[in-house]
Amino acid sequence: MDGVPDLSRMRRDYETRGLREDDLAPTWVEQFDRWFADAVAAELPEPNAVVVATADADGAPDARIVLVKGYDEHGFVFVTSYASAKGAQLAVNPRAALVFPWHALQRQVRVTGRVERVGPTASDDLWDPRPRGAQLAAAASLQSTPVDSREELVERLRRLDADTHGEKLPRPEVWGGYRVVPDTVEFWQGGADRLHDRLRFVRDDAEGGGWVVQRLAP
Repeated sequence: MDGVPDLSRMRRDYETRGLREDDLAPTWVEQFDRWFADAVAAELPEPNAVVVATADADGAPDARIVLVKGYDEHGFVFVTSYASAKGAQLAVNPRAALVFPWHALQRQVRVTGRVERVGPTASDDLWDPRPRGAQLAAAASLQSTPVDSREELVERLRRLDADTHGEKLPRPEVWGGYRVVPDTVEFWQGGADRLHDRLRFVRDDAEGGGWVVQRLAP
């Protein structure tokens, strides 16, 4: 088709030092700290944006981008409606995969693991700092359900705003946080001639829940 670029020829060669085993921090969370700090310093847009992939009971995959709201050695936390499509999928198949796509740094971080809800207090702590407009949108929207028009959504939000008179909105029971508890965390660094470096931390239950590092072929 005229004017459409040839995707088979679209590529950018990577020119980085690469990623060697000696470069890795002792733990995956310390290594993520380093790379996340690099992403922030590089002023990447929304460096905490992550692709979340889930699957339903039949194994049909689904994916979307959300913002990670916190992480530590226990995993990565994001928020959503429990009644959303991903909430329904996680209810029957509580596992997920994450991808942080830091293209400008020629890096990505890939995570797989089980998913659990965070407690109500932790969810409250994630709800309270949200701007009122974001709270109104979350409370007024029945996420992932069909609507007749955008105007219908706007009217729901307007009515909720008027009914609450600017007062603090309580967290809806259907809204809260999920934590992805990693089994694997892979650090991917682009390499020249597509000889990428892939170093993966893997949970080793045989070692009492410790971690081992594997190098993967690109």
